[in-house]
Amino acid sequence: MSVWMGLVSFAAVAGLLTLVPGVDTALVLRAAIVRGTRHAFTTALGVGTGVLVWGAAAACGLSVLLTTSQLAYTVLRIAGAVYLVWLGVKTLVTLWRNRGSVDGIGADDSDASGGLLRAWARGAATNLLNPKVGVFYIAMLPQFIPPEAPHLAMGVALAVVHGIEGMLWFSVLIYGVQFTRTWVARPPVKRAMEAVTGSVLLAFGLKLAVSETP
Repeated sequence: MSVWMGLVSFAAVAGLLTLVPGVDTALVLRAAIVRGTRHAFTTALGVGTGVLVWGAAAACGLSVLLTTSQLAYTVLRIAGAVYLVWLGVKTLVTLWRNRGSVDGIGADDSDASGGLLRAWARGAATNLLNPKVGVFYIAMLPQFIPPEAPHLAMGVALAVVHGIEGMLWFSVLIYGVQFTRTWVARPPVKRAMEAVTGSVLLAFGLKLAVSETP
């Protein structure tokens, strides 16, 4: 298998995975509806950063620990579960506390650079603390790396392909939200999205907490 064939084949597999809704999608949609385009794209870039790190780690063999060491997998799984549950509870609690305001939404993500940095960090952390992503890269990447290709460079290249596909899909979602901005900007819709996102994050966190196998 040539390098280009590996890239194209992986693009097809990763493209299908990208379209499957998950916690990353929920975060980006929530940012697009509640915080706006800048926060949504920044969150998506955070997710993409996590993808690049996982790709490099898998190519270097570092993330093999997730499949060879039950302890390593369990530690990352618990950390990811705690983080997702914390995000979900925080979102729901903030929504409840601000239920009497105009939007019913807290101000933890302002338009200042600090707010954008938090949006990026939230996207990156959510991706990096998900051991399922690491296991996917461990299982899939070796199949698309030709024996003669440099493993690190090829692994990063495959992760870049996945990241580009993710950004394209997130762009469709974000601009789709902007196309219906008049409707989604209504306070009831924002509150509903916060409630749904908080519940999804909480559910994903609890599911990850009880999932004991890679």
